Amino acid sequence: MTKLVYFAWVRERIGVGEEQIDLPETVKTGADLLSWMKTRGENYEAALAVDNAIRIAVDQEHVDHDEPIGSPREIALFPPMTGG
Repeated sequence: MTKLVYFAWVRERIGVGEEQIDLPETVKTGADLLSWMKTRGENYEAALAVDNAIRIAVDQEHVDHDEPIGSPREIALFPPMTGG
């Protein structure tokens, strides 16, 4: 099981802050994860519609979408951060 954690408008659009999921074996990269998640329902599709706007952290380490994710305990999805 992998814990998926959602932040900011990603969380708002999906409708939950986190969930536990068994990732399919076909999910090897961050891009694979986003593609698979969009098939989980309209709320996921809306939240993840613009792939390049989503940042991914695997076990609290930022990864590029084309990097392998391995067998993570936690994956966080969030929009770009802004400062002020």
